[in-house]
Amino acid sequence: MRKRLIPPVLLTAALFLGATACSGDGSGDDAGGGGGQDRAAASSPTPGGTVSQVQESPSAGPSAKADNDAVDPAAQAYVDAVAAKDLEALVAAFHPDAELTDVGREFTGHDEIRDWARNEVIGGRLTVLKNTPKSNGTTLLVRFAPGGTGGFEANYEFDVRDGRIEKLNLQYA
Repeated sequence: MRKRLIPPVLLTAALFLGATACSGDGSGDDAGGGGGQDRAAASSPTPGGTVSQVQESPSAGPSAKADNDAVDPAAQAYVDAVAAKDLEALVAAFHPDAELTDVGREFTGHDEIRDWARNEVIGGRLTVLKNTPKSNGTTLLVRFAPGGTGGFEANYEFDVRDGRIEKLNLQYA
């Protein structure tokens, strides 16, 4: 099945219609969607070296067509919560015993995920570039801009059970 990219123009319009775009201080954070608040993560390198700004890929331009496969509702709840800067909605997207791996760092359960998201996710801007559905969830190629500009690409692999995120693995793309 051929996958197509979601046009950034449509994604941006949806974010502005549904919620205010997220922003922060412009510093780089890890692939966890850092909110520009965790300075240790801001200086951590990507697997290939250093955190760098990512340019728009030509295939993700306004002329790209929307993906035929909708983003899994649990993954979409995560994306929507980041856009809305809604910490509790983000946490509610996860099972109470969920496991989250953010570039090797592990977090388990709502309390640890809440602390992680408060420090590293809420306040950033997350843009879905590609959706690759799988039998128990999806993998999203995203651009995360900790401070609302620049940013980096990462793969967010969601395992979903009973409509909520059971496991989320975040890795630099």
